This record gives sequence, structure tokens and C-alpha cells, in this order.
Amino acid sequence: MNQFNASRQPMQAQRPNTAPGNAQARKVAEQLMDAMNALLALIEHETELVRAGKVREAMTLESKKQELSRNYVSAVSELKANQDQLAKSAPELLSTLHRHHDAFRAMLQVNLTVLATAHAVSESVVRGVNAEIQKRNVPNTYTAAGRRATPGPRHITPLAVSRSL
Repeated sequence: MNQFNASRQPMQAQRPNTAPGNAQARKVAEQLMDAMNALLALIEHETELVRAGKVREAMTLESKKQELSRNYVSAVSELKANQDQLAKSAPELLSTLHRHHDAFRAMLQVNLTVLATAHAVSESVVRGVNAEIQKRNVPNTYTAAGRRATPGPRHITPLAVSRSL
């Protein structure tokens, strides 16, 4: 019987040591969920503003977005450090985190698509304006071979664009 009791004691001695780690791992998981939720809410708001054409308002969210992004990266780093502990103590919580993170990435992809579309549209507008300006400044002449003459550098007018709205 001494052998049986001796073999049980190390198991009991390990449980109190893992309980604080379990609480810490859960705390880290909750911090990550909070960081993702806060950043997701801001990104959804930014996406709505850009879709509505309110780019100036969306730009005001930049500093808050950077702060929330730093919080998110910090929470992810801390979770990676505690991932083994969390996988052992609360695998259901880890799978919930994975599902939530997948939804988070999907929303980020939507946001990036909206921002890329807005960028492409604005670039297209600027290029179109530039093409019209250049058309007006270039003389409409032909060479002896009957081809359109290429304009010289003195006929090309630079387009200045202010990046501040």
C-alpha cells in the first residue's frame, strides 16, 4: 500500500502547480478575445465609413486602430507563450479562440478588400484627371510618316496632388 500512496502523491502535488497556470492561460485567452472584439468593432466601423465614401472620417480612426492592433499583437504573443498550457487545460477554449480568429480574419479580409477598392478608385480618378490634363497640353501634330508626334518634355505638365484631405 505504501507504493500505491507514494505513486499518488506526485499526481496530487502537480495539480496545485497547474491551477495558477490554467487561470493565467484563461486570462490570456480572454485578453485575446477582448482585443479581437475591440479591433473588429473598429474595423467594421471603418469599413462602413469607407463604403459610404466618408474617407476623411475613416482616417480619424487610424490612431485608435494602431493602439488596438498593438494590443492584439501583444495578446497573440502572450497566447503563443501559453498555448501548450491552454491546450492541455482548456482545449475547448482554444478551439473557440480558433473559430473566433477565423471570423476575425474573414472580416479583416473584407476590410482590406474595401480599402483596396477605394485605393484603386481614387488612383483611377487621379490617372484620369492627369490624362485629360496631358491631352489638353500636348499639341495635336503628325510626323512626315503620318504618325502622331510624341510630345516633348516641355509639353508634359506635372500634376500636383495633395495627400491631405
